[in-house]
Parts: sequence; structure tokens; C-alpha cells
Amino acid sequence: MGNAFSLHRRTLLLASLAAAALPSFPADAAVRRELRYATLGLDTSDPHRHTGSIAVQQCYAEPLTSIADDGQVKPFLAENVTVSSDGRTYTLKIRQGVKFHNGDVLTAEDVVANINRIREKIKGGWLVSSLKNVENLSVPEPGTVVIAFARPFAPFMSLMAELWILSPKSPGWDSTITQPIGTGPFRFGKWLPKVSLDAPAFADYWQKGLPKLAAVHFDLRDGTDKSLAIRSGDLDVAYVSKDAAEDLQRAGAAVIEGLKDSAWYFLSFNNRKPRKPFDDIRVRKALAHCIDKQGFMNFVGGSRAQTSNQFVGTNNFYFDRALYEADEFKKPDLEKAKALLKEAGVDPSKHTIEFVSWQVPYAQIAVQMIRRLGFKVHHVALDDIGTQKRLSQYDWDLTVMSSGPRSDIYLRYVRLMSEGPNPVLWGGIQDPTLDKLIAEAAETTDAQARRTAYLKAFKRVMEKGYFYVIGLTPDLIAIRKGVTGFHTGFTWACHWADGGVDHADLKA
Repeated sequence: MGNAFSLHRRTLLLASLAAAALPSFPADAAVRRELRYATLGLDTSDPHRHTGSIAVQQCYAEPLTSIADDGQVKPFLAENVTVSSDGRTYTLKIRQGVKFHNGDVLTAEDVVANINRIREKIKGGWLVSSLKNVENLSVPEPGTVVIAFARPFAPFMSLMAELWILSPKSPGWDSTITQPIGTGPFRFGKWLPKVSLDAPAFADYWQKGLPKLAAVHFDLRDGTDKSLAIRSGDLDVAYVSKDAAEDLQRAGAAVIEGLKDSAWYFLSFNNRKPRKPFDDIRVRKALAHCIDKQGFMNFVGGSRAQTSNQFVGTNNFYFDRALYEADEFKKPDLEKAKALLKEAGVDPSKHTIEFVSWQVPYAQIAVQMIRRLGFKVHHVALDDIGTQKRLSQYDWDLTVMSSGPRSDIYLRYVRLMSEGPNPVLWGGIQDPTLDKLIAEAAETTDAQARRTAYLKAFKRVMEKGYFYVIGLTPDLIAIRKGVTGFHTGFTWACHWADGGVDHADLKA
């Protein structure tokens, strides 16, 4: 029998803190030519080393391909890409006349240098595992790059949308880049980690007539409610919560748009160094039975949200209807949870769960649901960098997290691999069988067969109880009245083939 968890809409006491924390600017948009933008942070000045924060670097470092508004791949720095019939060889025609911010013209050799840097100098970076399969790189003629893989690698066309090309003259190229020299519409300016980045326009940008504004100021702070800054004109574009979005819309202060792809929310366990009894699948299932998916997702996303047991939405090619209908955790069931604990010989009152999360309200909702089972919970809420550092120590038991849109389904699966990038949100899974299943899916060139292969890998995740999906909802972006030319894209990217900050303008 289901046990519904009653949620009451609450007012978060963040507004006054946000008002004090955010900088004050002149309110009249007509006297400035700077866009003030606040979505996600920037975890490194070296785009090849990022661990998941991918909402800022696109303004100064552009990729070879781009994800369009509809999720399809479009040319970008590579104006044409062809793939061999066996799926092993990619031939790229590099766009001519593109300049780096130091004035040098982009060449095919620069592209090869970037790929080799990721393969040879980066450890644990986003694309490292993806490029291990590269067998040969060549420049057969000026402006052409040929990438040969040892085995077929189906996701590569999409993954090139996160392969940012930088000048090999960027300071720190042989170690960690401190001043990235890219080709984007804006340059990497003054960066204050976890505070701000000032990005001035690049006068020699290859797309004529862009950018429209003189600069972008990125507010990189997390844990603050930015809706007041939208109202006052101190911010122009910002990531906001459901409640803040509704308030801004009612007040006529902003247009609210969701990212075209959805974020997914999940309950995850420490899989690298699990403590007893949280290594027992029965205990994991018991905790999953505590979560009222509908109540949780209503709190997070309201009418835009959907509950699920998969990390893709119902309209996604990789969604499986039969698996969805068979979700044993679709509704909360405390009696089933208690029975599982009894079967495992676990008295919840004798155990304290070490629960680590971001400083987000939905984490407390999950904690309240779990406490109903009788466990004591020690909840540690940290900022983004602090959370990831703590999770990487693997001295915790449970977390509830969200993960945003990605350019290809592989980028969701690769983080579940033993040597995948930034695996901490999923508890550092170490499973050679799962690794093999994901690798086989990525090597499958037929789309339907690839879908089947990925589904087999996901069923392995469910069988082991590494994490449990709660649901999905689009992340919401507030666009202040007075901002023109800007719309949300498929992912968090601030600049892509179909739009972004380079198209944005301000009016009085």
C-alpha cells in the first residue's frame, strides 16, 4: 500500500540573503552593453579538465559540432563531418577564416593538438575515456582532419559538441590552462572562482554581426535566489527555481523558458566504499520505497515534471515503456520498505545515514521521506565544489542529486563506468560488467541495436541498485524583460549553433 508524503509549499528565506549578496548595477539597460548571466558555475579555467559545469566556457571556447535546439548535431568549427560506413573513421573539414583570440587563424593542426592534449595530458577529464579508442590522427591536406578509431564509436558526432578547441599557445597548455585562448564571441577575461567571470566581446569573431553586446558578466555564485536580481535588473538571464519562476512570470518581470532537454533526479548510494548495511540491496530498495516520487517531483518541477525510473523522458528514443510500467518504486510503500529491512535483519533506529548534498531544498525533502523509515540522518549540505570534494572521499552513504542535459546519451552512461569522468554523484561505480555493456553500446552503429544495448546496461544498474531515478523536469531560465534575441537551448550551453549570449541584446 502506498504511503503518500504530503508536501506544503514553503517560502524559502533566501531572498534577503540574495539581495545582500548580489552586486548592484545601474538599472537602466540603455546605458550598458553588458549581459548579466547567472546559470551554473565554472569549475576550472581549463575547458578540457571540466567536471560537469558546462554553462560558461562556450562563450570563449567553441567545439567542432553543436547541439541544435531540437537535439540534432549541427556543424560548428568543423563545417562538415563525414563518417565511414563501418563507423570507425571521421573526416572533418575545418571552417576557414576562424581566428583565435590572439589573432592566429585556426588550423587542422590545432584541432589535432587539442585532441592529443586530451588523450595524453588530461586525467579524468570529460572526454578522456571517449578518446582512448582513437587509433590514428592525421591531416591529409590543409583544413582536413581524419580521426580513425580502433573500433566504431557511435557517440562521437555528438561528443564533439563538448570538445572545445583552444589555441596551443594558451598559457598552461602543458599542464593546466590558466588563460584559455579560444575562438568564441567573447574572450576569457577576469575570473574570480566561485564569484564571477567578465568576458569582453571578441572584435574578430568569425560570425559577422555577432556578438551584439560588448561583454557578458557571469555570476558564478551558487546557493542564492537570483529572482530579486532579475526583478531589479541586476541580472538579465538566470537559472531559477519553480516557485521563483512562477512569481517572476506573475509579476511580468521575466519570460520563463525551460531547457529543451530535461534534468533528471536520483537517489544514489556510495558504491565505491559502501558501509554496512547500505551495501545490501534489500536496504537500498527499502530506502527507494520511502521516496514519494510524485510529491518530490511536484516540489521540484510542478506541472512540468514527470516521475520515472529512467534518466530520459518519455519522448526520448532511448526511453523504454515496458521498463517504465514495471517500476516497483512508482509509489511510496513504507510497509514494503519495513519488510525488506526485517528480512535483512536491520533495525533502522540503530543506524545513522551520512547524507551529503548540494545546498538545495529538494535534498531536505528526500531526508524527511527517509527519516519516516526510522533511520537517523546526518545531513551535510555544501556548495557545488564542496559537495563534489566530499563525495569524492567516499565516506558517506546516500545522496540525492540531479544531472542536467547532455549532448548524447553516452555522456550519461560514461559517468557510470569504472574510469568515467566525475563519477562521484553516482557513488563511484566499479563494475567491469557494466563497463563492458556500455562500451558495447557505444560501439554499436545501428541505432535500434544501440538502444537495446544501452537498455541492457541500464538494467544492470537497476539490478545492482547503484542508484534509483526519481523523475525528470526541465531546468528553468528566467529571461528579464528587456532582453532580446536570447532563448534557451537543448543543453546548458550559453552559446551554440542556433543561439546564445552572442545573439542577445538589451533594450531600455
